[in-house]
Amino acid sequence: MTDFSPSLADYPYQVTLLSQPQDCDEHGNLNNVVFYRFFDTAVKQFMVQECQLNPLSDIIVPFISSTQCQYICSATYPETMVIGMRVIKMGRSAVTYGLSAYAGEQHRRVAHGQFVQVFVKRSSQRAVTIPDTYKALLKPLMESFE
Repeated sequence: MTDFSPSLADYPYQVTLLSQPQDCDEHGNLNNVVFYRFFDTAVKQFMVQECQLNPLSDIIVPFISSTQCQYICSATYPETMVIGMRVIKMGRSAVTYGLSAYAGEQHRRVAHGQFVQVFVKRSSQRAVTIPDTYKALLKPLMESFE
C-alpha cells in the first residue's frame, strides 16, 4: 500500500455506516475486524446498488480474493464511519479497490486498506473477463493521482 494519505474528498464513492456497541473490544475501541466488515459493506453496496448485481442469481459474480487493512488510530462507539472507496487498478478479471475509514464529525482517517475482487462464472468458479457493464460503472472510480 502507498504512503499517500488521501482525504475523504479523494474517494468518489462513499458509504456512511454506524458503529455498534458490539463492535468494540475490551478496551472500548472498534475491533480490527470491524473495518474489514465496513470495507466489504462499501464494496458490496456499490456492486448491488450501482451495478445492479444480484449476488444470488447472476451468472458472473465478484468474489473477494484478497484483503488488507492498516490501522491508523482508534475509533469507538458511537461514532459514525464514512467509508471512502475508489478503484486503484482494473485488470482483465480483477478489480483492486482502495478504501479508507473516516470516523466522527471531523472525519479523522482511522484505517485504510485494499480489497481485490475477482469476477468468476458462478457454475465453474473460474475467473472471467469483467463484464463491460461493470467496467463502465467502475471506471469513474479510478484513481487519478499523479
